[in-house]
Amino acid sequence: MVELDKSISFDGRDIKLKVGLFAPQSGGSVLIESGDTAVLVTATRAAGREGIDFLPLLVDYEERLYAAGRIPGGFLRREGRPPEKVTLTSRLIDRPLRPLFPNWLRDDIQIVATTLSMDEQVPPDVLAVTGASIAVLQAQIPFYGPMAAVRVGLVGDDFIINPTYREIESGDLDLVIAGSPEGVIMVEAGANQLPEQDIIEAIDFGYEAVQDLIQAQQELMKDLGIEVVVGEAPEVNSQLAEFISDRTTEQIKKVLSQFDLDKNGRDAALDEIKANSVIAAIEELPEEDPIRTAAAESSQVVDSVFKKLTKKLMRSQIIEEGVRVDGRKLDEVRPVSCLVSILPQRVHGSALFNRGLTQV
Repeated sequence: MVELDKSISFDGRDIKLKVGLFAPQSGGSVLIESGDTAVLVTATRAAGREGIDFLPLLVDYEERLYAAGRIPGGFLRREGRPPEKVTLTSRLIDRPLRPLFPNWLRDDIQIVATTLSMDEQVPPDVLAVTGASIAVLQAQIPFYGPMAAVRVGLVGDDFIINPTYREIESGDLDLVIAGSPEGVIMVEAGANQLPEQDIIEAIDFGYEAVQDLIQAQQELMKDLGIEVVVGEAPEVNSQLAEFISDRTTEQIKKVLSQFDLDKNGRDAALDEIKANSVIAAIEELPEEDPIRTAAAESSQVVDSVFKKLTKKLMRSQIIEEGVRVDGRKLDEVRPVSCLVSILPQRVHGSALFNRGLTQV
């Protein structure tokens, strides 16, 4: 495995990238460091499973006490259950990463970020996000990257890239921004009553730093001789897609415009259209017909084409007519109601919040 190092500096704080030092059997791995904080991120890919219609992506962030130079307490000297922060960091990595995988990809992908060393200055979470992008690129998994993330802090009147824990605590802003060459992908922030303009400026300031990290990744991949892999979506038989569209478009539009239907009723009506107007019609075709042959190649292909057509028609109705499938206009919300004291008094307090069919 080829080993390469690269570094980039923000306000005198270096971010170092070391590729090929660890995990030679993984598809891609990078050790990303800043100060005494070091995070190892690996990416592994396996062939896709039959019969699934989603991307089986697993993102796992791990912290161990040894990274801070500590030994677990207790008689057994074992690590306890992961804290909530570990779960939240896994989600922080997942959110900007997942949208950049092609929607047709069905391969098993596992991203594991492990904090090997952690000081009291540099948070490891945004390093793990950037490291995940590098590992995926190195593994040559189809990916619309590179992608990177930075944290923006505000101390006094000055924005800071990747502030320390102390600067985050004493400042008025803790904003994490992730982006790709095309634009901002994710923003997560907490602030102390800052004006909207300050938040906008912070996002712009952070995105400039993101671009520097993206450029560093592009240069790193060039040095490694690795090209960004996007891949091509599996071709859907055009005759099959046209067959389904011709027989169902008007029926789907009619269902989507029946505003008195609830979600369950609408789903049932669409399932009936698919069963009666698509599947039954295909089964009546001669066995040698190319449309029937294309539909028989995969049990998921008809469902996929029908689902995409329904989504397209639903979006068109919302954009062109300004009305959603439940009859609401774009500026209207679902019915909201609240109930209190719905459980026996043994429970000190209880409440039920309803918004449409969503309950909390």
